[in-house]
Amino acid sequence: MAAGPAAPRVLNVNVGVLGHIDSGKTALARALSTTGSTAAFDRAPQSRARGITLDLGFSCLRTALPPQLGPGPGELQFTLVDCPGHASLIRTIIGGAQIIDLMMLVIDVTKGMQTQSAECLVIGQIACQKMVVVLNKIDLLPEGKRQSAIEKMTKKMQKTLENTKFCGCPIVAVAAKPGGPEAPESENPLGVSELIEVLKSQAYLPSRDPSGHFLMAVDHCFSIKGQGTVMTGTILSGSVSLGDNVEIPALKVTKKVKSMQMFHTPVTYAMQGDRVGICVTQFDPKLLERGLICTPESLHTIHAAIISLKKIQYFRGALQTKAKFHITVGHETVMGRVMFFSPAPADFNEEIQENVFNFEKDYLYQEEYLSKDSISSENKENDQAGEVQLPRQQWALLEFEKPVTCPKLCLVIGSKLDTDIHANTCRLAFHGVLLQGMEDKNYTETFLPKLKVYKLKHKEGQVERVMDDYSVIGRSLFKKETNIQIFVGLKVKLSTGEDGVIDGGFGQSGKFKIRIPDGLKPDTKMLLTVASKKKSKAGKGDTTKEDESSKNDSVQPVTISLLFKRYVFDTQKKMIQS
Repeated sequence: MAAGPAAPRVLNVNVGVLGHIDSGKTALARALSTTGSTAAFDRAPQSRARGITLDLGFSCLRTALPPQLGPGPGELQFTLVDCPGHASLIRTIIGGAQIIDLMMLVIDVTKGMQTQSAECLVIGQIACQKMVVVLNKIDLLPEGKRQSAIEKMTKKMQKTLENTKFCGCPIVAVAAKPGGPEAPESENPLGVSELIEVLKSQAYLPSRDPSGHFLMAVDHCFSIKGQGTVMTGTILSGSVSLGDNVEIPALKVTKKVKSMQMFHTPVTYAMQGDRVGICVTQFDPKLLERGLICTPESLHTIHAAIISLKKIQYFRGALQTKAKFHITVGHETVMGRVMFFSPAPADFNEEIQENVFNFEKDYLYQEEYLSKDSISSENKENDQAGEVQLPRQQWALLEFEKPVTCPKLCLVIGSKLDTDIHANTCRLAFHGVLLQGMEDKNYTETFLPKLKVYKLKHKEGQVERVMDDYSVIGRSLFKKETNIQIFVGLKVKLSTGEDGVIDGGFGQSGKFKIRIPDGLKPDTKMLLTVASKKKSKAGKGDTTKEDESSKNDSVQPVTISLLFKRYVFDTQKKMIQS
């Protein structure tokens, strides 16, 4: 809503125009819009020279308020966000998708879904509630076969969207610029007025909240002689009024709002969802091409974070702990290393409170994100029998290569943007919510020890011989140089069922003594006595008998199992048994 109570109501809905490069997004935005903003229609000289959109372009379309959006006079303003379709610019698209209420996926009708159309669809599923598919360039289809080609492509798109949240969304055929970019302006676009009607029917009242801290994603910054520096962008949360102080957290600079405009109309107030230009004085626009501005001191600059996350189903390959990803947080993309963890197995099915991280609980370290694809082959059989369980929720610790400034609970997307641009594969790997940021540079010492992520350790050895009814000597559990003292008191289990406790080292070769509090079973004792007799016979060189008897009666060694857990961030590396 704009400009205070006296002005007629203007409802702003942000519409993202996304799609593969050269599908005609900019031409479509131009055909739709009535008011170009400062950033619209490939203003950047390098964009015009290369004929592709390099940055988020914004323009707007105003129309009468449709009946479903309430009574009374007013206007519906669609802010069109033209996102670049060039693969290397996906960072910008992710930034754009976070401010979008409704998405238009533009498809070249002669080509259908392409790699980036698929990536845009993935981003839309993460960041957007509603979508309209636009089949563009229908003027390239021969007139006689046009209708059947459109119907065929419509069916194909319906099939593609079947298993997404956009199943059944409207599909509209248009020619935004008949004859292509070089055609004279007098050529009228086809199907655009029908598209506007569809957009009006899809418009909804986005949930807007003027309360909370002001936060705005700035995508352009330029100076106007005699006025000051204008920062244009979309308000992500809260509201702003003339005279307010706003902070540019990346530069630690605070400025006063001198004037504001929405699409060339001066306003005194703007709130979440509005697209606005804010003018401040004495600020060099070169310092901020894009980024965030906010209520002073409301954003954090963090070095690491805990996120809840989901793998993106179209990403091929495993998500491995210690791997590096491009992490997009808010409007920034930085490299980061990940460590995945899940609830303890007993809690796999427990309801997890949304958007909260519980530091009281124990979590299990994972070598990779657990998904249907990551289940090992022996577990695949159990999976068919319906036994293998996946946790309801998984988390990751992200460690950034350079600090990022962002709000709490913001969207996080992990991708492999270094994958070959021309490879026909989805580069977006996971998405999630930032639950806890770590502001301290020394977070590994000050913060991580609070995070109770453990690894399960399992060691196996063998019983060498019996000492008496209540103790045995074990071997092969430790290396010769291991300090056995730190394992004293840990519980072990024999393969014959007895429970034991490590009592101490025995000799210098890594052997150790085990106390059996409830005593050895007679069968176990017999088994071990037979085994040690065989050994001593073998030692005396009676090999022929040894060979014959081993054929008749191969004695299974009695194994020793030691299980314990160790917390990954415990500086003392304590071993814990439940």
